Amino acid sequence: MINKIVYILCISVFLISCKKEVKSSKNNLQGFVFGTTYNITYFENENKANYQKSIDSLFSLVNNSLSTYLPTSDISKINKGDTTVVVDDMFIEVFAKAKKIYKETDGYFDPTIGKLINAYGFGSGKERKNLSSEEIKKLMIDVGFDKVVLKNNKVYRQSDQIEFNVNAFAKGYGVDIIGRFLEDKKINNYLIEIGGEIRARGKKNGKLWKVAIEKPNIDGTRSLQKIISLDNESMATSGNYRKFKLNGNGKKIVHTINAKTGLANESNLLSVSVRLKGDCADVDAYATAFLAMGLEKTKVFLQKYPELKVVLLYNDENNELKEFEN
Repeated sequence: MINKIVYILCISVFLISCKKEVKSSKNNLQGFVFGTTYNITYFENENKANYQKSIDSLFSLVNNSLSTYLPTSDISKINKGDTTVVVDDMFIEVFAKAKKIYKETDGYFDPTIGKLINAYGFGSGKERKNLSSEEIKKLMIDVGFDKVVLKNNKVYRQSDQIEFNVNAFAKGYGVDIIGRFLEDKKINNYLIEIGGEIRARGKKNGKLWKVAIEKPNIDGTRSLQKIISLDNESMATSGNYRKFKLNGNGKKIVHTINAKTGLANESNLLSVSVRLKGDCADVDAYATAFLAMGLEKTKVFLQKYPELKVVLLYNDENNELKEFEN
């Protein structure tokens, strides 16, 4: 009986030792999309497959639905007054996310500021130089996401002057679309980055993915503020220290427009990084809203939504760089 047990154990050890070791292979895809660069890194345990064509097709679908720079996209047609447009699932999801965050932030995130974005020179439409307070006030009349409804896959606007622009979180949504695609392929260890917006799942070589937050240098140089480990999280960063214009009086006009006032003024809040165990589109939208809210209002907001983790970089009263992290 003992010999039989030993024999069975020996057979088991032999089978285990002969089992082929499965190694994961690293894959990298890089390119240009949504007016910026993208980097995708993922690990597979099976035969390597080239997903480039599939990913390119997904990027095209996002553009065809949501790009204000593409005249034939659904969002562009709606902005031009085409009431026959039947929107797709991507538009429906983005609309629902935007509505939720619009309500949560009391309107600081609002995708109906398209005409203001254009007027300040940060969109696809015509720029207006040196906007007056009266011009801004007039443009604000048609701002308000509560003035639009999505019903039976069609968008209804109270005014044909309302212009949609979801560029504030379109990159983040694109990141999510690719992440879901990889997960459908049973790829659970990946990091996707489009223009600084990130979605990380699983691990890299057994360790959490690490990403950097840049110091908000206004002189054009680049240096690191801190390193963040992402534990199945998405992260987005917004800042006004690079993307800005100067008006005729030399005043800085930043690309983050306050949807409550219509103004594009610089504040002491320089950079906002938001992370969440969820979608990148969400943190992308929150980061935009927080930059418009400013430091103190953002701190108050975070008390109600502790699941949002942030790194806020700002100048104090002595114009010295400070950091807030919750």
